[in-house]
Amino acid sequence: MNKTVLASLLLALPLSLSAAPQTLNVPLPPPMPASPSAVPAPAATPAPATFSQLDAQQQRQRRADYAAWRALPEGERERIRQAAARFNALPADQQQRLRQQFQAQDQAFREGWRLGPQLGLEFPKLHGLFGFVPPEQREAALAVLRQLSPAQLAQLTLVAQRTPPQQRDTVRSAFLAVPPAERDTWLKRQAGQ
Repeated sequence: MNKTVLASLLLALPLSLSAAPQTLNVPLPPPMPASPSAVPAPAATPAPATFSQLDAQQQRQRRADYAAWRALPEGERERIRQAAARFNALPADQQQRLRQQFQAQDQAFREGWRLGPQLGLEFPKLHGLFGFVPPEQREAALAVLRQLSPAQLAQLTLVAQRTPPQQRDTVRSAFLAVPPAERDTWLKRQAGQ
């Protein structure tokens, strides 16, 4: 399976990992055969377009998908590969339903899945603090978020949900300034635990 397909499947991951469907607005390519000897797709299914056949917006989307894929840690990419294999094993009608559910989701939520399975699952709850990060904080914010344990991430979602809009920039900046050894204490204090 090529990286473009995997990057697209990354965006469909919430549908395969979560019981409550959540959305991202990224069209998925038709399912690819598992091996070269697999039966080809029916004639009614159009062949995937080559990159040069895509319009400028579609090319930008593919580049963004690929950049998101490359930015993920290998462990996250492996989880996505496994989810892609499970997705490809589903009957075509079920795959189509999942694609439609994914398309029906809010675009901001869909974009959150570009952060990978762990952060993508929590992104709707983190969106208040991290949905609109200034460009100068993006890399640092992503690096810190990727370092968090699941328990820390859960605490951060509480902080994000309890932070009033007018305080989000201040709280996010304060969180990003906390040294790793002090994050647990900061998160517990901010989450009221």
